[in-house]
Amino acid sequence: MIEVQGLSKKYGDVLAVDDVSFSVSKGEIVGFLGPNGAGKSTTMKVLTGYLAPTEGTASINGHDISGQPLLARTAVGYLPESTALYEEMGVVDYLRYMGRMQGVPSGQIQGRIDEVIATCGLGTMAHKDIGQLSKGYHQRVGLAQALLSDPPVLILDEPTSGLDPAQIVEIRALIKRIATEKAILLSTHILPEAQNVCSRILIISNGKLVGEGTSGELLDMVSGNEEYRIRLRGGDGIVAKLEQLKGVSSVTSNNENGELACTMIAENGVDLREQIFDTAVAAGSKLLELTHSSTSLEDVFLQLTGTTGLHAEAASSAGGDTDE
Repeated sequence: MIEVQGLSKKYGDVLAVDDVSFSVSKGEIVGFLGPNGAGKSTTMKVLTGYLAPTEGTASINGHDISGQPLLARTAVGYLPESTALYEEMGVVDYLRYMGRMQGVPSGQIQGRIDEVIATCGLGTMAHKDIGQLSKGYHQRVGLAQALLSDPPVLILDEPTSGLDPAQIVEIRALIKRIATEKAILLSTHILPEAQNVCSRILIISNGKLVGEGTSGELLDMVSGNEEYRIRLRGGDGIVAKLEQLKGVSSVTSNNENGELACTMIAENGVDLREQIFDTAVAAGSKLLELTHSSTSLEDVFLQLTGTTGLHAEAASSAGGDTDE
């Protein structure tokens, strides 16, 4: 439903989007990730008709964004990062106004309003002014207007930005519910959101698409290690025995208050938890603690985009996109 081929966008001499190609099919939620300024919002604005591409092609539900711009726009429901709502209008009045703006037939507008209010959980807020609503309900109203014309494609730019944890869970669940009959492109800085909500993930950096696939496929793109941190008490020669386990690259240890703290590094994909336990028991050691960590989507993001730890912290929590 979304087909992008060789898409580029320049601002003067600045190449904001550089030869990007991807597709989104019906029933898919595709995550769009990247550092600030990577080109996410610019790409979305091109796809929704806010900006013209410099090079390349894109189509929405079979309609070329340059050759058939009105048909392409009609097929898209768009939720921008900063949802522009008329605070003084009531929710129903605003949705009726937006329905007319979007060309929903007059005889169908009330039915569509009732449907999107139910879908987005706005029933108790329907007769309030938008200015009286919380940030979470603002997002629901924005999503409701994006759904009014029942478009086959949704483009959502940071739909959970600025929401509290409970509101984030609600909006994610709502997006999943409406995804079965639509193609959804979802921009986010929140890596757990991409893993939990999206069937595929696109990673963009400096305008170029640098990674694409499921979470598992992206993890396979980046070589990493398994890390085990253990604490033991007692046992003879336990460090040497741990070093002999298959797949172990290194073991470092130190004594802390009569306990032995070890950090083990093993090859990626090697699960040593049972072997560590059995080795400790055989050596007469008491295993007090065992924690395991492996390559994460954050590690993939960092390696593919070349960003720093500071960017990683922002990427794994939340933030705004500033392409321009």
